[in-house]
Amino acid sequence: MSRQLALLWGAVAAGLVAASPWASFAGAALWDCTFKSLIGIPCPTCGTGRAALALARFDVLGALVRYPLPTIAWIFLIGGGLCAGAMALLGRTPPPIPSQLPLWARAGFVAAVLANWMYSIATGV
Repeated sequence: MSRQLALLWGAVAAGLVAASPWASFAGAALWDCTFKSLIGIPCPTCGTGRAALALARFDVLGALVRYPLPTIAWIFLIGGGLCAGAMALLGRTPPPIPSQLPLWARAGFVAAVLANWMYSIATGV
């Protein structure tokens, strides 16, 4: 990973953390899922925005219970960005981003998205 990309990722993560006190104002601006409105079931990404808002309120357990995969993704986005940015600022080289994931990792990702989607349907998110 280049130093510039690590710094950008770190800046985005730090900005999201810094903006978290104002996240409650953004909750009213979230619209209903169009897919869910038309089809009647949640889409595979339903809950991503609400998971971010719950994490901004530091309600990690609540976010994990309602929206597990988006919550984990947000945690990796923020944590990874802060780590990569800190490494770049300290002059260390962040690990490279793989150009292609192995088949088992891609299959695991697809399985996780499908499992999370089934969980969203079952819980009525």
